[in-house]
Amino acid sequence: MKTRDDMTRDNAAIARTLNEALPYLTRYDDAVVVIKLGGHAMGSDDGMASFARDVVLMRTVGINPVIVHGGGPMINQLLERLGVKSEFVRGKRVTDAETMRVVEMVLAGEVNKRIVQAINTAGGRAVGLTGKDADMITCEQTDPDLGFVGTPSEVDARLLHSLFRDEMIPVIAPIGTGRNDETFNINGDTAAGAVAAALNADRLLLLTDVAGVKDATGRVLTALTAAQVRALTDEGVIAGGMIPKTETALAALEGGTRAVVILDGRVPNAVLLELFTEHGAGSLIRLA
Repeated sequence: MKTRDDMTRDNAAIARTLNEALPYLTRYDDAVVVIKLGGHAMGSDDGMASFARDVVLMRTVGINPVIVHGGGPMINQLLERLGVKSEFVRGKRVTDAETMRVVEMVLAGEVNKRIVQAINTAGGRAVGLTGKDADMITCEQTDPDLGFVGTPSEVDARLLHSLFRDEMIPVIAPIGTGRNDETFNINGDTAAGAVAAALNADRLLLLTDVAGVKDATGRVLTALTAAQVRALTDEGVIAGGMIPKTETALAALEGGTRAVVILDGRVPNAVLLELFTEHGAGSLIRLA
């Protein structure tokens, strides 16, 4: 049982936190923040609920959040249940027409609506979309050997700006349209980067299952420039699964995004810690 002294200390800590957050709340007023959601938060009901509350708080204080999500594990599970066998080329899944139907079913249906429902339950007003809606994301085929896998070539952000005016929270499944009305599966990070660039977003937050970009000793680097990212990649320090994330970050920055943060989505309230505290919660990357 808490004593009055305990409650006084707790209330004082909350007041200090709010006071320290004030400059950041002001700074991000009407800013666009694109969040790539994946990993822990998507697999856990508690993590999803916590993330949804964070997003609603962002919208409440005047930020325009945009969620772009993945869903690879859920796609794999349904393909297995349906007995759809996949072929792989150079370690990457070939997305044939049958696989693409499953991908669209999972991403635009189960995963997208779960996120929308979580945000609405938390008090927000979310709307689920894919890149096909209003021809938002137009794609080119990434590699003919991989089938219906696309790379964004154009992003029409007019629908998103309309939703911002109505204080809605867009939740986007990474599916786009081809020049000949094909449906393409897009890597979630790549889709988020393209959307952030089209919106000239203040921040692109890439939620991952690691703490951020690390140096050769394993220490998380809290701030990097694009040149430093390229140097660490050339040296082999940035390797493996971190390479596509930093490549996404650099492409988003070159397209007009102000800054990109790679952060650990397993940390409770990671998004709020990054936006509203001095120390942040991951590795912030800028052009210079």
